[in-house]
Amino acid sequence: MTSAAPTFDFRAADEPAPIRAATVLPARRENIELHTSDGLTLVGELALPADRDPVATLVTLHPLPTAGGFMDSHVFRKASYRLPALADLAVLRFNTRGTCSPRGCSEGEFGDGEAERADVDAATAFAVERGLPARWLVGWSFGTELALKHGAVPPVADRIEGAILLSPPLRRAGDADLAAWRASGKPLRVLVPEHDDFLRPAEATERFAAVPQCELTGVDGAKHLWVGEKYVGRALQEIVDVVRGPGTVTLPATFDGPVATAAD
Repeated sequence: MTSAAPTFDFRAADEPAPIRAATVLPARRENIELHTSDGLTLVGELALPADRDPVATLVTLHPLPTAGGFMDSHVFRKASYRLPALADLAVLRFNTRGTCSPRGCSEGEFGDGEAERADVDAATAFAVERGLPARWLVGWSFGTELALKHGAVPPVADRIEGAILLSPPLRRAGDADLAAWRASGKPLRVLVPEHDDFLRPAEATERFAAVPQCELTGVDGAKHLWVGEKYVGRALQEIVDVVRGPGTVTLPATFDGPVATAAD
């Protein structure tokens, strides 16, 4: 069952508007529900380009819910606000089991990354059923653990192109999960903040060496939570470069069209 997502007050300006933290660009936004194999209903949102079909899809996996992570964690919220309009991407966000946000609460209880396998399955199955193209998992923090643990094995592996990881802690995901990614041959793009709280670039390079097709970059100055528009912009550009191809789309600093401002 779906319902209309909240609307925004879009207004045209006489000149291109700067894209700021709360800027919302036009898109088709739809509240969605995902249904897991163990009988839970998860709440989420799908954002699509306003007047055309998407060329690729981001299935986002949010940070740790027991530490405040949810589908509206700021990098993913800004991805949904900007990337449908700027990069022709579909952005699917949802709350994993037991997680609440302004969108609502997903049923169930936090499963420490194990039970959430059914959540990743449900999200990718939904994307397939809706005919969304070129599906990529995009995990951030705890979400990277879900991508690593559940993305390289069927049925999820058969539905995705690969995965993009922001700030992977490599706490719940281990050597066996990295081995599964190696065996899958699917692309793995990893961004590790210079000042990460859990895993920094040098150690990450050693750990991810187990996956030859992994491309890893340390991001100077960044921290685990990617606070600051400079770092959000870097993360979003890296995501776009992976799913659209390097140099295909350069995200602008302004938008020539109607824009809205999100409430805090």
